[in-house]
Amino acid sequence: MADNLPLAERAEDIVPSLLSHLNSLDVGTMLRFYHPDAVIIDAAGNLHRGPEAIGVELETYFRLGLQMSITQSHLFVTTDTALLILDWSCIGTARNGAQINMVATATDIARRGDDGFWRYLIDNPIGARLREPI
Repeated sequence: MADNLPLAERAEDIVPSLLSHLNSLDVGTMLRFYHPDAVIIDAAGNLHRGPEAIGVELETYFRLGLQMSITQSHLFVTTDTALLILDWSCIGTARNGAQINMVATATDIARRGDDGFWRYLIDNPIGARLREPI
């Protein structure tokens, strides 16, 4: 587990911090990036609350063993809350040999905590794309 990965102290550093935590491919490392009240929304639109549920959802991405690329389209900040619109991709050959081509635009919310660090409050990797029941 990479506990030494930095959390963002400035809103403009949220994406680099996110990317380093994601690309650790370690659930415990990535969970440090989430606010205690965080949720992650899966591809079907279901909310997963709390570290255990978020960790299970993260593992569906991490088990592929692929690095993610992120381009920040927008960052809107007001006091301790930030809205991020991020284009991301995860492309390549997964650990199981499957060819993966995941591309989406995330709509995420981060909050600055009392400790001064920004963490994800709402992780919505599929953004506004229409979701189909799985």
